[in-house]
Amino acid sequence: MKKLFRAAAVAAAAALALTACGGGGAASDPSNVSPTGEIKPREISWLLSRPADGAVINIMKKLADDYAKEHPGFALNLITTPDRPSYIQKLETLAAANKLPELFDTDATPFARELAKQGKMVDADKLLKSLDVYDDYRPGALDYQRFDDGSLYMIPFQFELEFIWYNKALMEKAGVSVPKSLDDIPAMCTALRNAGITPIAIDGQDQWPLERYVAYQPFREAGPDFVQKLKKGEASFSDEAGQKTVKWMADLGKAKCFQEGFSAQGYSDAQNQFTSGQAAMYNIGTWELPSLATDKLNSEVRDDIDFFTLPTTEGSVTAANEFVSPSGIGMAVNSKTYDPLVSDFLKFALEKYPAEYAATGALSPTTNVQTAIPANATPLYKKALETADTLGDKQAMPWDTQLDPTTNGRLQQELVLLVQGNITPEQFTKTMDDAIKQNAPKFFK
Repeated sequence: MKKLFRAAAVAAAAALALTACGGGGAASDPSNVSPTGEIKPREISWLLSRPADGAVINIMKKLADDYAKEHPGFALNLITTPDRPSYIQKLETLAAANKLPELFDTDATPFARELAKQGKMVDADKLLKSLDVYDDYRPGALDYQRFDDGSLYMIPFQFELEFIWYNKALMEKAGVSVPKSLDDIPAMCTALRNAGITPIAIDGQDQWPLERYVAYQPFREAGPDFVQKLKKGEASFSDEAGQKTVKWMADLGKAKCFQEGFSAQGYSDAQNQFTSGQAAMYNIGTWELPSLATDKLNSEVRDDIDFFTLPTTEGSVTAANEFVSPSGIGMAVNSKTYDPLVSDFLKFALEKYPAEYAATGALSPTTNVQTAIPANATPLYKKALETADTLGDKQAMPWDTQLDPTTNGRLQQELVLLVQGNITPEQFTKTMDDAIKQNAPKFFK
């Protein structure tokens, strides 16, 4: 995994250099969102980084088939690479060679911003407005896809809320309750450990779940602007908010908050530890509602499961109803290949997609449909969905979508070492500040 991240970082740097030189062809006007002319059916491709059997892909397959019935000769070729590091390599290699397909997935990363600056992505803000669907979208779903300057070049297909799920019986056994502050969590972990309970189950293998934690204290201490400044070298881990999270992460490690050997355990390992009643807490999003809020959940723990949202801290500049609420990886539209066919298909698909998606029991990125609650849902399912209606305006952005790839890869490695006690907070701080100083100028000019 670490090798993949390093390779992805190298690919990003090479791709940026190549695309900056033109790479073999000029892009079309990204603001021309209403191309005129005849709709000529053909196969178009979508480069994806989503689960191959997930709702997004299944629904878009169906919609593409429906569109093809009215437009013989049309086909949507789905090029799926669910493994995110491998996908990033593929995306950046194709971008460098100017061979991106009509549609492609990307987060609002520094690399994607570079593509947008070069005019290689259609302006999604104007596109959605031209298709008369812009006002249907949740502001938070669109904001998650925006670049720092507020521009929008990606279209969301999901909307998720991230909670800390917990086992009430295990918490009661340890004599602890839902934390009122992030600062309470290390002591909670100690109490849980003393009671023979694993405090938090985490997917350490994929690295992004641990990276969520480092974002929490700065979001409460300094708001969403901290990571925007950090990634550009305008803030540092030496700053007050940075030091607060470094110390907190080290304290989580000292309190043995995560399961033994967490760095080698994957997604299913963490989920199984929580759903089997071995771990007291599990930080995950609403994409896991079918596993955590229906009768599929282990009956032995089902009645004990609940969730709480990201705790605040004393003096928090963000509110309790403001936390991580991602709309997933977005879909970008290649300006070079954008024509009447692509425009017409997107209008067809984006008008029908929300209802199809909500019917699966998932939160739609739009507000014009109502999510269908499964017949086998527990009361938590409805509770989770209703939380979406009370969200504040600020979002805690996942740092892996914000930092340059080289710094991000280093951060993920150093976080594991910090939490395991292999390095000191001082060593972590120096290493990461040096990494940002060295890498930020290459991506944020």
